[in-house]
Amino acid sequence: MSPVPFTFQLFKFDGVCQTVALTVCPLIGKSDGIEPLCYSRNVDFAGMLIFQPGTLIMDIISIFMTSIMIYHIKTKYTAIGRKEIIMFFQLYLMTNLLDMLLVTSIIPKASILYPYFTAAHLGLISTTFWCLLLNGFVGFQFAEDGTPISLWSIRVTSMSVFLTVTLIAIATFNNLGPFNYEKPMVLWIIYFIVNSAAFAIYVIMQLILVVFTLDDLWPLGDIAFGTLFFLIGQVTMYIFSVAICEELKHYMDGLFLGSGFNLLAVMMVYKYWDSITKEDLEFALDSKPQHWQILQQVREEEEEEEKQSAYPM
Repeated sequence: MSPVPFTFQLFKFDGVCQTVALTVCPLIGKSDGIEPLCYSRNVDFAGMLIFQPGTLIMDIISIFMTSIMIYHIKTKYTAIGRKEIIMFFQLYLMTNLLDMLLVTSIIPKASILYPYFTAAHLGLISTTFWCLLLNGFVGFQFAEDGTPISLWSIRVTSMSVFLTVTLIAIATFNNLGPFNYEKPMVLWIIYFIVNSAAFAIYVIMQLILVVFTLDDLWPLGDIAFGTLFFLIGQVTMYIFSVAICEELKHYMDGLFLGSGFNLLAVMMVYKYWDSITKEDLEFALDSKPQHWQILQQVREEEEEEEKQSAYPM
């Protein structure tokens, strides 16, 4: 295998797209996009040509696992930040669903709809990072979790981020105004710098939360593993994708492994949230806590009467 030098160019996707087949690559750099030097081979399934079959399988696994995590979060009725963290996992699920449709060419690259779905995909990626960042504030109780101000602040700002990034992407793909697909500087800044900054700030905030407000330091392990999985996934995709592709004879590339490590990172977000969240068992046991309080009071009175009858004065 001949070594392929990795090039990471500021404000340009050229080097990245020559390494890994991102959904945005067919739409930027040149009129016909940028192709990676090596990518996963295609398969014919029921007369349909499926690109990136390994990534397709990983996206299906991610959707399945995320659905399970969402279900378990919903069952923790009184957990702190339950409704807020569900938004993050729902966004991640939608991002994977759209990624599955685009990277596999179920939505063909030649379709007139492909640029718009890709723009929505980029918008969902940034919105997912943004929602994760806002969830980092929930533990500090700047606003009471589950209240309208907490929920709608996330919903409104997330929708704003989604619309902003999506419209910027559409403008870039169509050379509208100051945006140009040959020099997608704004899109590059959002994709690499803004999203990375949101992730880094979230991690730092959770470290502060655990160290200074919690008695148990075990959640630091969840944060460490989640960060490690995320970084490995990024390095695998953006640096070693071509080498992996050539070594594995085009059966898979860095996109497959990157998706897998991203899923592990998201699972550690769930594990971390679960480890720092305690349910109020007084209210979690039953939807009618007053009933339980009355029963407890009756039992205490009966026990007191039994003691008095056993030891009369």
